[in-house]
Amino acid sequence: MFDVVALGETLIDFTPGGANAQGVKLFACNPGGAPANVLAMNARLGGKTAFIGKVGRDSFGSFLRKTMVQCGIDTTGLIADEKLNTTLAFVQLDEHGDRSFTFYRDLGADVMLQSHEVKKSLIDACRIFHFGSVSLTADPCRTATMEAARYAKAQGKLISFDPNFRPLLWLEPAQAVGWMRQGVQLADLLKVSEEEMCLLTGETDPERGAARLMAMGPGLVLVSMGEKGAYYQNKMGGGLVPTFDVETVDTTGAGDAFWGAVLYQLRGKTAAELAQMPSQQLQQVVRFGNAAGSLTTMKSGAIPAMPTQEEIEACLKTRKLMEA
Repeated sequence: MFDVVALGETLIDFTPGGANAQGVKLFACNPGGAPANVLAMNARLGGKTAFIGKVGRDSFGSFLRKTMVQCGIDTTGLIADEKLNTTLAFVQLDEHGDRSFTFYRDLGADVMLQSHEVKKSLIDACRIFHFGSVSLTADPCRTATMEAARYAKAQGKLISFDPNFRPLLWLEPAQAVGWMRQGVQLADLLKVSEEEMCLLTGETDPERGAARLMAMGPGLVLVSMGEKGAYYQNKMGGGLVPTFDVETVDTTGAGDAFWGAVLYQLRGKTAAELAQMPSQQLQQVVRFGNAAGSLTTMKSGAIPAMPTQEEIEACLKTRKLMEA
């Protein structure tokens, strides 16, 4: 039985790597893609995970598969396309380490995942099925993703959804909102950023925004709020959990590390238990996730920067919280 099975994109994040002797910018080749990142964090903590998606039969695709295997992620659902290239993303960082993306994805391998290529036996064998909206931007992957999510729901699996909004991948925001809301409606567990909460609900206040998202279907909503921490809400109430004061280098993958760690803490729970989980218990879960996300920002890249259980526990014991 897998703790988490994720479907979606895995790609190469080219992250800033300084400059050469001539002053020309260099980029480091890092494994990435939000669903893969979530699994990597979960697996690093001891979770049993599997990935469903598509890469090219090229050196980048081989590198991504090798990375997943090294992380302990089952790759029997990862297909190598004979004709299409692995998707690439170039990451730009501002002075605070916050990232933005430029994608090379037109006819990228991840977009071309088809419904008949989804290995449903992996879904049958999971507790949590996780997906995001990057795989909803275009067909055939959009149809494959929604069919897989609906299948997982019908099989009684917990559904985890992270919109992971990337504006450059959508023709217009209204299209993104429409498909992301379909994902929200399927979800038992939902993680959104402040930007995504506002986009989906029109609310800037996390308490009101989370309440509106819960009304769409999820029993547990978490809003990641950067250096402010994360807001949680279920039927028992909600609250803001502060994050940790760290020296941020690169925020790439921090939200995915947060969510992978949260899903690890919630393994084995039912949808009803999540909706009724006491606030004190949820605060500890979110605090653990905050530590994972914060520590990830201290290094460059996503998967290579994710912390161990021991590092997270040390953070919980010794690091100061961010001041409000």
